[in-house]
Parts: sequence; structure tokens; C-alpha cells
Amino acid sequence: MFRRLREIYYVSWADLAFMKHNILNVILMSLMSPILYLIAFGYGLGGSATIEYGGEQIKYVSFMLPGIIALSTLSSSFTSTATRMNVQRLYYKSFDEMLMCPIHYSSIVIGKSILGILRGLLSSIVIFIIGLALDIGMIPSLGFFAMVLLSCIAFSLLGETAALVVKTHQGMSLFNTLIVLPMTFLCGTFFSTASLPPIFQGILYMIPLTYSSELIRATALGAEFPWILLIALLAYTVVFYFINLYLIKTRRV
Repeated sequence: MFRRLREIYYVSWADLAFMKHNILNVILMSLMSPILYLIAFGYGLGGSATIEYGGEQIKYVSFMLPGIIALSTLSSSFTSTATRMNVQRLYYKSFDEMLMCPIHYSSIVIGKSILGILRGLLSSIVIFIIGLALDIGMIPSLGFFAMVLLSCIAFSLLGETAALVVKTHQGMSLFNTLIVLPMTFLCGTFFSTASLPPIFQGILYMIPLTYSSELIRATALGAEFPWILLIALLAYTVVFYFINLYLIKTRRV
């Protein structure tokens, strides 16, 4: 057990050192888009608007901010892991050298996701603090932080999958355009999926960010907890983990 933890630390050490020496840049880059979304959509377009959630009318900005936090777990966790691993694999070739070390494959999968998890947590917590300062109506709870952590893990592992699958830097840009960008605007971050036709709801509930948005919103606003969505997001997390494990074990990277 302790050996495995040491291996995870060794794998993640360079990424953690990178984050430590660039912490201010990391925070600013993580917060710029969420703050712009909050100002433009929350206070600009929907400053006085209300929306039905949990059987009652709430301010639109109160509905949207948990969605922005979920979006931050995606953008920060995915981008941090995918971009850094992509550069390590295709430019520095350091990832290939690490595969030749006597390290468990599971330690590599977990270790390379640590940077994305920490960056996602950092940006989400800062946005949550901003929400508390603005008195938007969110409730701090262990359930909320647990859902944020789970989302960061899931999307960091997804970023790892993308970095292992794509063969070029242009391929990573294409993955972001075709997968991540649509998730940003279509997964219940800025609107309620209940307002969509059933066919579109079915499509959106095949995407993990939809589950993340619903889970974080329910725990942040004190609504009824959707256990089935938690099971679905856990399933996605496990699937991403084993895909990465398979790709590394079979050297399909």
C-alpha cells in the first residue's frame, strides 16, 4: 500500500512542482472563463430572471453558479491533464521513458491525474467562495465537496484518455472542439435539461458533465439528492480509469 502511494507521488512529482511554481497563473487561467460566464450570463442576461428548480422559483444566478462550478471541474481538470500529458508524450517523450520504469500501471494512471484533480478542486473552491461572498444562496456541505472531487477525478481521467488516444497536437485540438466544447454549453450548466424535448434529454444524459452539473447543483442548493446520477458518474469514472489502464498496459499510446 505504502509502496503504491510512493509510486503515485513519484509519477505526479514533476506535475506538482510545475503547479507549485505556476500557482498564480494556474488560478488566473482557471477563473477567467467562469467569472466571465457569471458576469455575462448570470448578471448580464439573467440578472433579475428566475427559474424553477426543485419545485420552487430561484434566482437564475443561483441556478447557474453550481453549473459553472461543474464546468470548472471539466475545463480545469481535463485541460491540465490532457495538455501536459500530450506535451510529455509527443514533444519531450518523457512519458515513454516513465513506462520503462518498474512502476505499477495503476500508479501511472492515478499519478498522472493528480494535477488535474488538484487544479479542478482549486478553481471550484475559489468560485464557491465567490458565490458565498455574493450571497447567491449556495450551502456548503460535505456532499457538495464530495461531488466536486468526484467530478474532478472523472474529468482528469477523461483528459488522460484523450492524451493517450490522440497522436498529434492537432488531434488534441480536434478532441476539444468536438467533445469538450459542446459539453460546455449543452449539459445543464446554463439551463435546465428538463426544458428540452425527451430525445435531447436522452442524448445529454449520455454525457458525464450532465451528471456532474445535476449532482453539484443538488448538493449546493439543498435539493433532493439524485442517487442514480451519482451511480452513473461513478460508472463513467471507473470506465475512464480502466480505459487508461488498458491503453498503458497494451502500449497503445
